[in-house]
Order: sequence, then C-alpha cells, then structure tokens
Amino acid sequence: MILNYIVRNSENYRPKWIVIIIDLIIFGIAFFLSYFIRFNLTLSFDTGQLLTQLPVVILASFLAIMIIGSYKGVIRHTGAKDVYNLFNVVCLANIFTILGVIINKFYGFVDEFTVPLSIVIIHSLLSFIGLTAARFIFKSVYHRLINSTAKITKSVLIYGIGDAGIMTYNVLTNSPKNAAKVVGYVDHLDKKTGKNINGTHVHGKSELSKEFVKLRGIQEIIFTALDIPQKQLREEVKRLVDLDVEVKIVPPIETWINGELKASQIKNVQIEDLLDRPPIKIKNLKTAKELESQTVLVTGGAGSIGSELVRQICLYDYKTLIIVDQAESALYDLQQELIRKGYHNFVCIVGDVRDRNRMNQIFNEFKPTFIFHAAAYKHVPLMEYNSYEAIKVNIAGTKVIADLAIQYSANKFILVSTDKAVNPTNVMGASKRIAEKYVGCMQKLGKTKFIITRFGNVLGSNGSVIPLFKKQLESGGPLTVTHKDITRYFMTIPEASQLVLEAGSMGKGGEIFIFDMGDSVKIFDLAKNMIKLSGLSYPEDIDIKITGLRPGEKLYEELLANDEDTLPTYNKKIMISKVRDEDFTYVRSKIDELCITNILFNGDTVKLMKEIVPEYISKNSKFSELDKVETENPKIIKMETGLKREFSN
Repeated sequence: MILNYIVRNSENYRPKWIVIIIDLIIFGIAFFLSYFIRFNLTLSFDTGQLLTQLPVVILASFLAIMIIGSYKGVIRHTGAKDVYNLFNVVCLANIFTILGVIINKFYGFVDEFTVPLSIVIIHSLLSFIGLTAARFIFKSVYHRLINSTAKITKSVLIYGIGDAGIMTYNVLTNSPKNAAKVVGYVDHLDKKTGKNINGTHVHGKSELSKEFVKLRGIQEIIFTALDIPQKQLREEVKRLVDLDVEVKIVPPIETWINGELKASQIKNVQIEDLLDRPPIKIKNLKTAKELESQTVLVTGGAGSIGSELVRQICLYDYKTLIIVDQAESALYDLQQELIRKGYHNFVCIVGDVRDRNRMNQIFNEFKPTFIFHAAAYKHVPLMEYNSYEAIKVNIAGTKVIADLAIQYSANKFILVSTDKAVNPTNVMGASKRIAEKYVGCMQKLGKTKFIITRFGNVLGSNGSVIPLFKKQLESGGPLTVTHKDITRYFMTIPEASQLVLEAGSMGKGGEIFIFDMGDSVKIFDLAKNMIKLSGLSYPEDIDIKITGLRPGEKLYEELLANDEDTLPTYNKKIMISKVRDEDFTYVRSKIDELCITNILFNGDTVKLMKEIVPEYISKNSKFSELDKVETENPKIIKMETGLKREFSN
C-alpha cells in the first residue's frame, strides 16, 4: 500500500534533484564496476586511484546532466527521446572526463591522475545501460501497480498494426484512468498474421466474425487503419459495425495534439463515416477573395447551418460580421464559443427577420454588403399545421431581407433553400419555393446579385433524424421510421456551409446552385446502422417501428424540378439549375397578396401558395382537397393526376 501510494504520487512530490542524485549514484556505481570488469572481476586494482578519479567523474556527469536536461523527463512516460537524451548525457560526461585528464596533464593539479581509455569505454556502456534500465524499471513498476488496482471493464481489439495502432495500444495501456484490456490486433493486410506485437497476438481480418468476437469476449474494436482509400475505409468500418460490437475510430494523425494521440480523441464511429460517398471539401480560395473587407450579415446565425456559416466565415479576412437570430440562448452560446476561440470582430443581434423596422435599423447601421439568409422554419409536420408562421418567416421574412438588400445596395444575397422546395408536397417546401421565386424576381431589380443554394438533409442539425434516433436509443427505443422505403439525401453541416460559401463566391446572380449529394440513403438502413454503432442489435436489443408517412411527407426528395436543367461549374460537385423565365409581375403581385392575406388571417393562404407554385400537390394532408380546384391563372392548368404548364408568347 505504501509503495503504491509513493508511485502514484511520485510525479507530484518528486523534486528534480532526487532524479539527479539517483543518476549520479548510477554513474558512480558504473565507474566502480568498470574497474571490477577491467581487472577480471577482481578487486586487484588501486582503490586509492579510483577514489581520486571518482569525484572528477561525478562532476563531469553532473555537468552533462544539467546541460542536456535529462532530469526533466517524466519517468513514467520514458520513451525513445528520453533514451536518446541519456545517450547524449553519457557521451558528454565522458568527454568532460577525458578533458579533465588532458587539462590535469598539462597543469598538474593532481599527481599521476589519469583514467584509462578502456575504463572510459566500459563506463560509458554501463552508465547508459544503468540509466536506461532504472527508468524503465520504474516505469514498469508504476504501470504494474496502477494496473493491479484498475478494474478491467472491457476487452478491446485494435484493428490496424501501423503507427496509429501501436500508439493506440500505448495510450490504452499507459493511461491510469483506462479500464480496457487490449486482447489482440488485426492486420487488415494479413501480412503479419500470427505474430506478436508488444506481446499481443496479431489476427487476420478473415478471422473476424461474430463467433470470434463472442468467444474472446471482445466488447470494443478500435479502427486505426487510416492509410487506406476512403471507400475501402468505409467498407471496413461497415464490416466491423455488422459484428454487433461497439466500434471506435482513431482520428487522422495530423489532428493529434502535438503529434501525440490522447485517449479522449478516440471517438465512436459517426453515421457520416458510413455515408456512401467521401466527404466533400471545397477549396475556398475564391471565397477568401470575395469576403475580403466585406461587411457580412448572417440571418438565422444561431441555427445549425447559420452557426456553421459563422464559424467558417470567421476564418476569413472580412471587415465586420453581423449575426442575427431570434433565439436568444442559442445566440448567446455561439457568442461565447467565438469569444473562446479568440474571434472578436463580430456583433450578435437578437432580432426577427419578420420585423421590417428592426431589420431596417440593422441595415442602416451596418450597411451589409454580403448577406447569407439562413433564417427559416424547416420542420415539415409542424409547418403543415402552422402555415401562418411558415408564410410569415420563410416568405415574408425573406421578402424583408431581400427588399432591404436592394434598398441598401448589397453586393450579394445568398438564400439557403432546401430540396423540399422541388415539386413540393407540403407547406414548408412550398414556402421555400415561393421564397426562391421572390429572390429570382428581385434579381431583375437593382445591382444586388441574388443567389440560391439548394441541398438535402443535414446530418446532426437541430431536429434532424440523427439527434432523434440518438434520443430514442438513450431511452431504450424503439427507433421510429415513417416508411420502410423512405429515402433522403444527406450531407454534413460543414459541407452544407461550404456549399453556401462557395455559391456566394462563384455566383453571378440568378442561379440556383445544387449539390451532387451522391445516392440517397434509406432511413430504415440509417436506423439499423445507428443501432449497430451503439453496440446493440436489431431487433433483439432495439426495434424499429414504422409509424406511417406524416402530413406532407414524401417517400423521396428531389433536387431538380421537372422544368429545370443543370449546367456544370468549375467544381464538379456543384451544378447550376436553370429555370424557365416566369411572369415577373404576376409572381411578385401574387407573393405580395399572399403576405397581406396571411397577415389578415385569411384561410385562402394555402390556396394562393398553390397558385404561385402550380407543382405544389399536397400529400397525406388536409390541403389535398385544394389540388382539385383549377387556379385563376389562365397560364396554368392544374390537374388531379399531374401538372401541365402552358406558356403564352
């Protein structure tokens, strides 16, 4: 118990001079043993001469230790660099000893003082061995005592035997707070199968199976094979997830803190790691030039997309950043985050985009030149029963900001839209499509360039399916999916924000930028993967419940409307949607009428939305009955079975 306490607290109470004294004692003992070995393991040497030479050797060793600083190393973390420092100490100490002999020879401080070269060589070897061994013995004793008191709670298998795999092993075995035992490695190339690393057996990936995992009691697999192509990495991780065991992954080496891996950096595999496409990283050199010296306004700046936009904009050399949101708490949290990161050239304003007077005050004070409009209501079922709010925020709010952009001669206005605006089947999607139409109309007025970005669902955003599944998992399930065949496009929040920034830089005005999001993902499969990533089994541990499509919900989403074509851009992941010209006067007058009618709480607002967006056909909604009524616009005929547009010359 006493030894255990001393070892545990040694780093807190150990003065550095104790390490120096122990090292000097080792140098002294090594010097005595040098004579003992030199004289055939006998004591038939001049002990008086040894005692005369010993103080000089100790002094030379002390100077070497102080110059190299070997005493500064943390003994229980002794590594290759510490051993290298000890080698330098030994070499320097013997150089000083030889210099002492040479100086004494010329000046005669001590009669007949010399140290044989053979003694110097033997002393060098013994000193280095002694210093190194002492540190590793202490390190070994320390970890044995720590591990003897630590309760092992899980068995871990490390997938990958490269540098990251070895570092992961060291982190797991050297951490006092760790309660895991490494039971083996897996070589994903099967080149070192059957060998041992650090005394731990290396298995081939062909051995991995549910039976293998169960037989060895493996509870966690840590994936460290990062030096493989992205597609292969996703396939390997998916295979591990299917073993019904908790899977974690080591971050890329370039993200390690000071080049060292920390146990806290080993994270659970995220659902985005299993997307059937590599993450998209967009070069922002053009964005940097566009935002230079600009006054940037972000509405909805505390939301999922808006806050990530703010974080990325902060990396550029802008003039001023204005962040507007009506959510006080979320805005405060973002403000504190930016301050912690050292950003100060920004202003957080609590405000509602529906309040024209308040927005006008902000525009008049700051004169924004670059506007990212991300403020919107986005939840389909809620907006189906709250069409008043959807119209007021998504349409009237967009109208307020767009009108002020023209009034104050902003350079660019970028609207954050959604794939639900394409052939909408719900109030939310229709409101965003009308906002797109209004922004398209405003492009014909003034010098402001109006740009639209359109993308699918965002992983991890507020209210999205991933946080919902996580909450359901925490409560023991079941996970709820509205339909077994429902699919959605997905992207990460940083990707969505990069798209918006890139669109803002490349846009010339009047474009709808859409994102190549790869293949759509089945929500049912997403739910199963979420269960597996939690180390649970479907349906044994967690079940999935089909609840039925919600009002206004589609089985699948689209990125292009029926009458839209695409053009490529310099980035192959971004395309421009070209829509046919519409009657500018008619569309704008109808949108004005819609906003006024909404303010008066008139019940015809959804009917007006269907007139403005003729492709808007409700699904599983009380508004479906309005689809049977012909619109008042002679240019548009709406039919129960579909749509037909006739454009007059």
